[in-house]
Amino acid sequence: MRRRHFLQLGLLGTFGSASAPARPRRTAGRVLVAGGGFAGATCARYLRLLDPAIDVILVDPDTRYVTCPMSNEALAGLRPIASLAVSRDGLRRAGVQVLRDRVQAVEFAPRRVRLAGGATLTYDRLVIAPGIRFLWDTPEGYDRAAAARMPHAWKAGTQTELLGAQLRAMADGGVFAISVPRAPYRCPHAPYERASLLAWYFKRHKPRSKILIFDANNQMPYQELFAPAWQELYPGMIEWIPMTEQGAVLRVDPATLTLYTASGAHRVAVANVIPPQAPGALARELGLSSGRGWCPVDPHTFESSLAGKVHVIGDACIADPMPRSASSANSQAKQCALAIAAELAGRAPPLPSLHNTCYLMMAPRYAASTSGIYRVGEGAIEAVPGAGGPSPVQAPAALRAQEAAYAEGWYEGIIADSFGAGGRRDRG
Repeated sequence: MRRRHFLQLGLLGTFGSASAPARPRRTAGRVLVAGGGFAGATCARYLRLLDPAIDVILVDPDTRYVTCPMSNEALAGLRPIASLAVSRDGLRRAGVQVLRDRVQAVEFAPRRVRLAGGATLTYDRLVIAPGIRFLWDTPEGYDRAAAARMPHAWKAGTQTELLGAQLRAMADGGVFAISVPRAPYRCPHAPYERASLLAWYFKRHKPRSKILIFDANNQMPYQELFAPAWQELYPGMIEWIPMTEQGAVLRVDPATLTLYTASGAHRVAVANVIPPQAPGALARELGLSSGRGWCPVDPHTFESSLAGKVHVIGDACIADPMPRSASSANSQAKQCALAIAAELAGRAPPLPSLHNTCYLMMAPRYAASTSGIYRVGEGAIEAVPGAGGPSPVQAPAALRAQEAAYAEGWYEGIIADSFGAGGRRDRG
């Protein structure tokens, strides 16, 4: 049985009420969800599955969500960017009210939200799933305008298309540079996956080109998997420059496509500058982030440590050692939904059981994976020893190809689970 099928069957057992006939209409409370990415959509949908009597309103300014997972494949020409766009129709079918708007302000004491469009809504519970925002001017010179010349492509959509166009226009023999920010940032392995898939593209279309990874960190996530794959698949094409070798980019000149490190100036043909990140603007505006920059939460319920009856899930919350990934966001959102549904019904929230799965695509038929199971101990999330872990370092080609197939299946499954069973049919 495939791994994703096993997980889905387990979830059906956990959320047995999801398939039960709808009860006569009653009001069990109102939950507002701000943000319609993997975390917000999953939480909204599962609240309705757990108890159809809960009024769930999801507020998001976009009609569709473009997924970061598989966007590296789009850059390499392995799938169209349109295949990453997911509509809200599956959420509506689940009974979620979807408002195309933006949360402007929140009054915590009366539990009232004002939307940018002028409407005012009350809530029993508020879920904030704001994703990330970029810390502009780090490196020096990298601002919003610079992103038009040096795309970050760290929020999928227009930026992905822009970087893809630059790569296609790059002459054979050109140098492509990736600037990796200091951790933590969304999806820790993704810069190195990007380098892998673009090396595959260059090998076929621009074989004299080279990829430089300027890294503000001393360690590469899953280096034991990436390094041998690069040596096997793309010898001499990818160079990783860690901080200890003066790899941190300190300043950029967008006009000349030049990156400056402590070792000097590096002029390149295409520059992919990924800026440092922090919780989305809404979390900052509402005072939900701490001195560490991210949002502290109760790991049992993901209720904010700084505001009662408010929950923060996904990339914005502090859930270490879980990585900031779509899989983590999906898992946190389910636990949050379970806790809210239980508390609205006057029950104690269940003990958390959290998980994460990430696939590391290095070529169309060559991938590895890593997974983790997490629990709450001593008031903090901790990894369950011996559960999960990365793929074997030494693996036959058949296993790498199987992992690549699993990655496609995982993506199909998480889209359906997060956004509704019709998510794939709704995409355009």
